[in-house]
Parts: sequence; C-alpha cells; structure tokens
Amino acid sequence: MHIAIVGNIGAGKTTLTQMLGAHYKWDVMYEAVEGNPYLADFYEDMERWAFNLQIYFLNSRFAQVQKIRSTTYATIIQDRTIYEDAFIFARNLVESKIMTERDYQTYLLLFNSIINTVSQPDLLIYLKADIPKLVSQIKKRGREFEADMSTDYLQNLNNYYEDFAKNYDHGRMIEIDVNNMDFASNPEDFKFITEKLDRELFYV
Repeated sequence: MHIAIVGNIGAGKTTLTQMLGAHYKWDVMYEAVEGNPYLADFYEDMERWAFNLQIYFLNSRFAQVQKIRSTTYATIIQDRTIYEDAFIFARNLVESKIMTERDYQTYLLLFNSIINTVSQPDLLIYLKADIPKLVSQIKKRGREFEADMSTDYLQNLNNYYEDFAKNYDHGRMIEIDVNNMDFASNPEDFKFITEKLDRELFYV
C-alpha cells in the first residue's frame, strides 16, 4: 500500500511521516530537502533557480514512485507527492511570474510524460494549516534558507493546496486540521490521527 502526506511548508509532513512509519512499521520515504543542491539558491533568487529546483524535485519524486511501484511486500508512507510539484509549487511559480511560461510548459511536458507511467497513492493525508501555524513551525525548525520566506508566498501555496484538495480525484484523501494540534509532543493529538487512519484503512 502507498500512503502519502501532503501539505504546505511547515505543516508537519516530515514529522508525521516519521511518526506514522514508526507506529505502523511502514517503510518511509522523505522529501529530498537535505542535500538538495538548488533549494538554498532558490530562496535567494527564485526567478533564477525556479525551473532547476522544480526539475530536481520532479526527478526525485519520480525515482521515489518507481521504487514504490517495485516494492510489493510493504506499505510505504511518503513525505509529499509528485502531484504537488506540478499542481501547487510549479503552478504558483508561473502564476506569480517567478517561472517563465516557456519553462513551465517545458516542465509540464515532462510531468505529463511521467504521470502517465505512475500509479496514484492509495491514500493521501492532507495536513491543513493556516499561516500563523506554518510560520511558527518554520521558525521552530530553524532552516536558514527559510528564514525570510514571505507570508504571501505561503498564503498562495495554501490557496493552491485548498484547490488541489477540492479537486483531487486520483483516489482517497483524508483531511486533518493541524492548527490546534501538536502531534509531535501531545500523545492525544497523535492518537486522534492514528484512530482516524485506523478507521480509514482497517475499518476499525
């Protein structure tokens, strides 16, 4: 089974991916942030590095999906999906005039070729968070290249996530509002999530 967690920057995807992997003994696939050769440069000069960054993420996500497809013996939980690259981040970049239309069309040609060869996750878990929550979480993790991220950028992404969730038709999705949660520190919050998953996956 393939389960994936989606949500804006700072929503808690990586933490929840790790916790659910440990709880259910699932294999875990993380987003390629550490060691990404473009991410820091992108936040310094978005227009220059937007296309490079999106191609890097697309290739990384494609490699993950290929690995997931070849793994038949285990349940895998994935931190972020290939759909978010195209329908949220690349879309935001071109509509914000950060990525050129020419680069975006080239990106979409590659994305559409890839998406025809992959299967969708069995379940998406959408972590929904408002801007104050996202900003708090981003500050807490203290990545230097995220320090000057604008709230307008985060709000645009949130808008696209809402649109994505509303129109997602590739499989099952559950939505979890994490604004008043601290599932990393509060066992009751984490229990709420696992019980919701148990009902969805195992009909408990």
